[in-house]
Amino acid sequence: MTRPGVDQKGCFPEAFRAELDLLMRLRRDVRRFRTDPVDEAVLTRCLAAVSLAPSVGLSEPWRIIRVESETARAAALENFETANAAALADYSENRAATYARLKLSGMRDAPVQIAFYCDDETEKGHGLGAQTMPEMRRYSVVTAITLFWLSLRAEGLGLGWVSILDPEQMSRDLDVPQGWSLVGYVCIGHPERLSDTPELEQEGWEQRFAALPVETR
Repeated sequence: MTRPGVDQKGCFPEAFRAELDLLMRLRRDVRRFRTDPVDEAVLTRCLAAVSLAPSVGLSEPWRIIRVESETARAAALENFETANAAALADYSENRAATYARLKLSGMRDAPVQIAFYCDDETEKGHGLGAQTMPEMRRYSVVTAITLFWLSLRAEGLGLGWVSILDPEQMSRDLDVPQGWSLVGYVCIGHPERLSDTPELEQEGWEQRFAALPVETR
């Protein structure tokens, strides 16, 4: 069965492929947000992309928490700042100076903040594909976040993934069920600017590979 815009071989037009490439290039991990509110209808539309993500055994293990209360946000920010200070202490001299000037969280400005969890104990999917590799459930949540991320970018919004956190403390603060594991705490809003270059590369923290490292065995 063919769909509009797709040929009989299932290929999309060249113009579409070029736009998809541009979308992926402009996806970027956003740290600098404007404080404009996010339209709820747009956010709902983007979240719907989560249900399109592949999941091991069709387990759909993602669990989504919107972090909105002042108490929850303050706890999340404190969590980040504590972890960030500890991370800074692990670096020395020039690397520490570079780390200190990096903006690693948009938590103070982003109007929307969401915690993505994985239900590691879900019975949905009957364990298919997760018995030998249980981490596949968490990878499934990552793919869901990725589709959500691209959908946001297509709507002119940005996402910043905050990974400098104590996940166990976050779970206690958000009072999530046992068996849930934090996969991603994300900040969402209108980015201050667009770029096709990672901010960490711009700041001299690291460089991308010059060529994709593919090996043959």
